[in-house]
This record gives sequence, C-alpha cells and structure tokens, in this order.
Amino acid sequence: MSVKKFVVGIFTDEQVLFPAVKKVRSAGYKIHDVYTPMPIHGLDDALGLRQTSLHTAGFIYGITGTTTALSGIGWIFNSDWPQNFGGKSHFDLPAWIPITFELTVLFSAVGMVLTFCYLCQIAPFVRKHHFNLRATDDQFTMVIECTEKSNESEISAFLASVGAVGINTQIAETGWWLGRYDSELPPLGQKGLI
Repeated sequence: MSVKKFVVGIFTDEQVLFPAVKKVRSAGYKIHDVYTPMPIHGLDDALGLRQTSLHTAGFIYGITGTTTALSGIGWIFNSDWPQNFGGKSHFDLPAWIPITFELTVLFSAVGMVLTFCYLCQIAPFVRKHHFNLRATDDQFTMVIECTEKSNESEISAFLASVGAVGINTQIAETGWWLGRYDSELPPLGQKGLI
C-alpha cells in the first residue's frame, strides 16, 4: 500500500463544513474523505460521490434466495423425496411462499451486510488509520490528499480561510491492514503504518 501525505482540517460545526467542502472542491483540491459523527444530508452530493449500488446488490441477493428456495423445494418434493399428501399436487406454490420469503430475506440481508463490510473495508481485525479520534464524537474532519500540484502550506492556508479550527499534516497508508487496535502500534515506515 502506498504512503501518502494528507492535510487534515478539523471543523466544529456542520454549517461551516458543508460550504467548506464545496469551496475545497471548486478550488481543485483532492478530498480523500470527510469524517463526521453523524450523517449529514447532502454531503455525498457535495463531495461528488455517486449513489451507492448497494440496493442493486440487495435485489440480486434476494432473487438468488428466491431462486434457491423455489428450486430446492421443487427438487425435494418432485425428484428427491416425492410424497403423496392426500392427492395434492407436487407443485404446491402457495405452501412454499413462507420458506421462499424467508430465504429471500436471509440471502438479501446477509449479502448486503457482507457487501457493505467489503466496500467500507470494515471487519474484525481490519485496521485503518484514524485521522482524528474525535471524528466520531463531536468534530468534523476533512482530509485532503497532497498531490504533485498542491503543497501542504497552501492547503493549510486555504483550510484556515474556509473555517477550519484545527489543521495538521499526517502521513498514512491509504488502505487497511490486519491488526488490532489494542495492540502496540508499529513504528512509522513499517508494515501497518498509521
């Protein structure tokens, strides 16, 4: 994974953060991410993020569950273990609806949770760099990646002009790695860099 330099701007009010995101994007800086303690309506659009396709994945998982249930029940009652229940048909769709519904919901729910965890790179023993520990408490954190076209002091001055109350520079890996948060952190520059 690559090690990059980031300028971190800390905001205490979402009314200041929202216009700051728009100004930073219009100035041409590359926003790595914005961390907030609560969801902010419209921030995804301000960041230029596309709408998630998680609902499409949920539909595909649901159809897979429905197909699995209907084909499994059909195979059991018609081929594997056909029984005569008082002269009823072997293809009794109304009786199969509860099991089909349950498998549809199960496949959809479990599949969407696993897909969400994969897309957000969250799982047990997966560790990522935290730019600001209070981002889950009461502060809003905007992380801007330093590129060849931008320098650290220029970004820091711009963040101060748009209302950041705290600005610092951090060097971090952009990805995730296996590790636990309660264990000792490795020295800077080694695997598992923070």
